[in-house]
Amino acid sequence: MAERSTAAVDVADNSGDEPLTAQADQSTADGVAKNRERVTDIDEAQGSGGTEGPGKASPPELHSGHKLARRYRLEECVTRLDGFSSWRAVDEKLRRAVGVHILPADHARARSVLASARSSALLGDPRFVQVLDAVEENDLVYVVHEWLPDATEMSTLLAAGPLEVYDAYQMVTQVSAAMAAAHREGLAHLRLNPNAVLRTSTGQWRIRGLAVNAALRGISSDTPQRTDTEAIGALLYAALTQRWPYESDAYGLSGLPKDVGLIAPDQVRAGVHRGLSELAMRALVNDGATASRHESACTTPEELVKAIGEMPRIRPPEPSFTAPPDYQRTTYQQGNYGRQTPHPGATQPVPTPPPPLQSRTGKALKWAVSALLIAALGLGSWQLADALMDQGGKSEDNQTQTTDDNDKGSDKAKPVKPIEIQNAQEFVAKGGAQAPEDVGKTYDGDSSTYWRSKSFLDGPDMNPAYKPGVGIVYDLGSAQTVSAASIGLLYPGNHTTVSLYASDSLTPSSLDSMEKIGSVTTNGTSATVKVTKPVKTQYVLVWLTAMPHADGDRYSDAGFKQAITDLKFTG
Repeated sequence: MAERSTAAVDVADNSGDEPLTAQADQSTADGVAKNRERVTDIDEAQGSGGTEGPGKASPPELHSGHKLARRYRLEECVTRLDGFSSWRAVDEKLRRAVGVHILPADHARARSVLASARSSALLGDPRFVQVLDAVEENDLVYVVHEWLPDATEMSTLLAAGPLEVYDAYQMVTQVSAAMAAAHREGLAHLRLNPNAVLRTSTGQWRIRGLAVNAALRGISSDTPQRTDTEAIGALLYAALTQRWPYESDAYGLSGLPKDVGLIAPDQVRAGVHRGLSELAMRALVNDGATASRHESACTTPEELVKAIGEMPRIRPPEPSFTAPPDYQRTTYQQGNYGRQTPHPGATQPVPTPPPPLQSRTGKALKWAVSALLIAALGLGSWQLADALMDQGGKSEDNQTQTTDDNDKGSDKAKPVKPIEIQNAQEFVAKGGAQAPEDVGKTYDGDSSTYWRSKSFLDGPDMNPAYKPGVGIVYDLGSAQTVSAASIGLLYPGNHTTVSLYASDSLTPSSLDSMEKIGSVTTNGTSATVKVTKPVKTQYVLVWLTAMPHADGDRYSDAGFKQAITDLKFTG
């Protein structure tokens, strides 16, 4: 049931046809008009019933069970609108679910959709739902993308109420960083909305439809960075208030009251985080100015990332334990285990304590214990006096030396402190991601679960020109002094090289922006990386640059690969 709901919105949003298409499009138009964005949506006049305007290409006649490229079997048509259709499908070669958008090769937007899909696929950023294939074949153009059955769209999350403060903070942080990275590569979204943003079961936020959504809908913008930044502001506004920041209702959310204008989230709903409220207003720009009265506007995702970095970090809520309602009333807790439960209202006799040891054996035992105590006290007193006399015979210099030696010993005996991991995200320096959905398995306390790399043909050392390495950035919650990292590995062999880098964020821009603080090479299934240069950091990258050869498994073929089963930091 969850998979059907997620899938339906996934494909529907990419095509623009959703249960609230007319409302959503009208809201988008109103919001764009309010902020004077020069965005052209040539589908605005289309309804949500799948009707086609005159002169539009007809959607291809396809059906469930039809195969594309003898590989992608169509399962269910979710959307059929404006000359293209969107399907839930199965990749029979890799045995996994995928989503497919299909339109005729002579469709007016076929070329732009194909180009946008290929550009998006080249980005390879795991924060985006990946484009897996983009093909023109048999008078059809189709785009194949990832299917995330374990993810929930933001519109579904908001149906239950506003997001928790920490969830809203994580959403705007991850989405802003992802869009900043996309714009650095010249890619824009232009259709960011609550149906295009997903939260996975591990708490990561992912964006679908980068460039492709806009191409399918024929949307363009003269100011793409500003358009996407305002969309992020609208997402944060909705996350904090459960309201859409325009007058029209959209995405299952009520709009703002008419003729009131844009009011801050903390004025819409009580208890809204003040810093996040201010951030949303800075992103919702109006004619180049900001609706916020205190800070300058954020008109690009990069500026939004900087503004988030200047905020005090919002910590996750502390886990709380609530005892079961009858926890204090169990017979075991009352010391009645194995006894019959007394009837309510019955008067119970006060238990009589056991009598003291009055027998001949008991008296002898008491005298023996007393004698032992007296002997122990006498021996202790004699040893204490002897020690004091010896201490008095020592010189003052010797006393000083003894004190110094004790101090050194206490430093050596200082115990290491485990550092709790709060969050993690895969770092992609070049090429595609490895297994971003599994990063949480490296610190879940279960050695049978793991995050894995792909299988590479060359090794053990990775080819920097092709891929400089693979790894994960860990969030320690606050700035910590890290002394070492102990890492459990799945595959032994010659050889695995692991390095640690201090990062300034969970989503660093490049490997060059980080500081290397330790490295080790091992042939076994464990590695301990000791920090060679003490540094205080909140984010640590665990980076693999060499991996042993291993046999094929259900995830990948034989080749050079590695997997992390357990990871712990100590300070």
